[in-house]
Amino acid sequence: MLFAYDTTTALAAAAALVNSARTDEDTISTVAELGDFLDTHEFTGRRDRTRAELGAVQDLRDRIALFWEMDRDEAAEAVNAMLRETHALPYLSRHDGLDWHVHVTDVNDPLADRLAAEAAMAMADLIRADQFDRLGHCAGDDCTLVIVDLSRNRSRKFCVERNCGNRANVAAYRQRQADETDDSED
Repeated sequence: MLFAYDTTTALAAAAALVNSARTDEDTISTVAELGDFLDTHEFTGRRDRTRAELGAVQDLRDRIALFWEMDRDEAAEAVNAMLRETHALPYLSRHDGLDWHVHVTDVNDPLADRLAAEAAMAMADLIRADQFDRLGHCAGDDCTLVIVDLSRNRSRKFCVERNCGNRANVAAYRQRQADETDDSED
């Protein structure tokens, strides 16, 4: 399933926002860290750079995290609520070298509202394409991060942030080596 650029970037940003609080250290705990997050995810528009804005985004993070625990019908209700609350009004935009894509709030709306609306629209795309099961949790031992599997064959099981896939491969290799050693001793 091929999703539009604005959907994939919004899904990536939503997962990264959720994961920012699921590591040993909250990676969006300061206004500067929030700015870094927005820069990394190329989020444009108004930035107040205040503690209040940071708090609103942190509150939103907890709400977005719930999508990974919902079924498709619950998520549809949550999407509709977010879109109503943010007064989303979709429009096409072309900026910063990107071709036409959808924005759903004004660039001057509060940051948390814009993040919520963008995440809700991305979730709406998953729901209406019957692809909501692309949201998942990392299969790594002791990993609590969320993932969005946008691979063609739906094979993504591990997060990138904590290198869980490589760690699982190394552990499996070591186990195979140990098993071969045990077999040769018999």
